[in-house]
Formats: sequence, C-alpha cells, structure tokens
Amino acid sequence: MLREIIERFDDAVVVKEPVSKELGVTRYLLKYRDRPVLFKDVDGWEVAGNIWSTRERIASYLGIEREEILHTMTKALENPEPYRMVDDAPFMANSTEDFSLTELPIPKYYPQDGGQYFTSAMVIARDENGFVNMSFHRMMVIDEKRAAIRLVPRHLYAMWKEKAEAGEELDVRIVVGNPIHVLLAGATSVAYGVSELEIASAMSQRAFGKPLEVFNLGGIPVPVETDFVFEAKILPELTDEGPFVDITGTYDYVRKQPVVVFERMHHVDEPVFHALLPGGYEHYMLMGLPKEPQIYASVKRVVPKVHGVRLTEGGAMWLHAVVSITKQHDGDGKNAILAAFAGHPSLKHVVVVDEDVDIYDDRDVEWAIATRFQADRDLVVIPHARGSSLDPSAEKSLTAKWGIDATKPLERKEEFERARL
Repeated sequence: MLREIIERFDDAVVVKEPVSKELGVTRYLLKYRDRPVLFKDVDGWEVAGNIWSTRERIASYLGIEREEILHTMTKALENPEPYRMVDDAPFMANSTEDFSLTELPIPKYYPQDGGQYFTSAMVIARDENGFVNMSFHRMMVIDEKRAAIRLVPRHLYAMWKEKAEAGEELDVRIVVGNPIHVLLAGATSVAYGVSELEIASAMSQRAFGKPLEVFNLGGIPVPVETDFVFEAKILPELTDEGPFVDITGTYDYVRKQPVVVFERMHHVDEPVFHALLPGGYEHYMLMGLPKEPQIYASVKRVVPKVHGVRLTEGGAMWLHAVVSITKQHDGDGKNAILAAFAGHPSLKHVVVVDEDVDIYDDRDVEWAIATRFQADRDLVVIPHARGSSLDPSAEKSLTAKWGIDATKPLERKEEFERARL
C-alpha cells in the first residue's frame, strides 16, 4: 500500500495541518518537487504526491541501479509474464455506493482547471475476447458520481467506441494508489493484445521474485496493491473536458470527451490518495520512462552498441532526449538521431553522445556539444515534421525536429580523449 511505500523513503515531507484540495495540495508539491509529500488532512483524507519524482527513488524501490531502469523495462516489454489470481484483496475491506466524488480528496491543481481532476488513475477494461487493457486517463469531476474522461485514440478508446456505436456502456475498473511497476506498465504503449498487467507482472518477477497478484472484481482483474478501486461505466455520451495542465506545464484545450459514471468505491483501511501533479517531476517520470525503451530499441536497430537513453527533465521528459552509443562507422551518430525520432514520434530534439559522456549529467552533455559538435557538419534539421500535440510552439502538431551529433569523428578520436588521472 502507498503508506508502506512512503515510509520506506527517508526524505518524505509530512504535512500535518489541514490542506485544501483546491490549489493547496499544489503549493506543497511545487515547493518539494523532488521529495515525496504526505498530507495528513485533505478534507479528512490522507493524500500523497511526488512519490516517484526521481529516477533514484524508483530504482531504489525496484532494488536496481538508476541506469538499470531502462533495461528492466525493456525486458518486461519484450517478455511479458502471466499474473496470478488471488482470492482476496486489501481494498475489499471497505466497499460502498454511498460516496461523492466532490467530497473525495481529488485536487483542483491550477486556477484555470475545469474542476477537480483524477491524475494518477488508471482504467482497466476487458474486451469481448478476454484481452485486458490498463492505461492512464485523466478525469475531470462533473458531479457526485460523474466525470469526463480523456480518451486518446488508442486501446481503451477503441474498446469504448465499439460499445458506444452499439449504444452500450463500457464496464471498467478505475484504480488509484499503485506501486511504480504497475504505474510504469500502465504508461507503456504496446500492441493491442499485449496486456499491461503482464508487463507489470514481468517487472514484479524481476524486482521481487514473484508475479503480479490480481483480484477478479466482477470479471475484471485488478492489481491487489491498490489503495482505491472504483467500479464504473464509460457512457456513449460526450461532455466538455478541460482546460487542464499537461506535461509541458501549459494548458490543454477543452474537448468533447466521454462521460464515466462511478458506481461503487472500494479502498484499503487508512487509504492514501495519490495526487499526481500535472507537469511535475512525477508526471515526467511516468510519461517519459516508458518511452525510453522504445527509443532504445529503435536506435539499437541501426547502431549495435547503445548504452543508454534519457528523456531529459528540461524537455519535460517528452520532447528532448540524450542517447549514448559507441560508433562503429562515421554516420552512426546521424543514423541514431533519425532512429530516435522514429522510436518516439513526439521527440523534438535529440543529442547523441559517446559512451564516455554521462547522459544523466546535463553539464557533461553540454561539454560534449561544446567540444565535439560542429553545427555545419553535425546538425540534423527535419522541418515540418509531425510532432507532439503537447508542444505549444508547434502549429497543428507540425514542428521542426533537430538532432545534434556530439560524437567524436572516428579518424580523430584520440584528439578528443579527456585527461584522466
């Protein structure tokens, strides 16, 4: 449970005084951007945020080094494993239909937000063939039992659309308060038919030596390690959703999105509600880390020795990346640039460096650019490319992508060696 996870971290901030869910939670999460914050009283509930705001904390929980997160996720994506059904779950200790979304500690994060927002919630659904999908979806509270759910045209959207066209509702389970391997799995983009629960199970097996445990809640499997679970239905009808702050820290616009009706709530004893700050470091990690294996796999197809990939915090862990390679041929750096863009189409800027550069150190990356890059020779610019809808500088999602080859020329590489003791 989240409480036990937070207690493992010695840098957590505990806020004992009452805090308002309207903008109050945000002030603390902005003040302690890279530290877990546990609020003891948000409308009588406990709330936590910034739990997974650093790579080091994520790695510590999984029992690995920071650099191994990429490879742990890559192996889980390549080799999903079955999850294990169990007969009970802690969240079944408290079940009720007598609840109001407006009275739960669901924050309103910024003044122009359309309302209170679920931000850490994942939605689990099963299709007619038994495929189980788990994915992140923000939800704006409309009233006591209804919210507007943002559906990007991917798997859950396809499942909802099929039902909506038949005039039917889609039965779903909404989970809040999960450990990092479940969250990262839910944020991955995989082929339809590959369950994110099986990716989480592979990560669990690798980190903890056991598969992911799930509980069958009305025909839909739900991870046992969940603080809140809601039984809900996504309706065929649409309503306004937004505005809302997205990963770049700028407001997304209002769209027509489906309505979801919350029917029943389950939660563990003394639950902790997970408040994911929009545009915060935790948001960066959960959106960005699952994209790094995709970039890694794409670059590895053109350059055999790829040492690491990092989506940078300065680029909101979405638009900017650094890739470390060992060149075998001149031109490998430029091929790596093009492959990185193919691996993550939202990527806008990438720097390719040699293996002796620490991709997690912004100064080291800038040093590589300063000493190994020449703009007339090593700059790749791709104008009018399809980019990210989250980039406010793009026009109708068209952007100029650019890559920097900051690797040593092979015929002169000895001239670029650093002095060492």
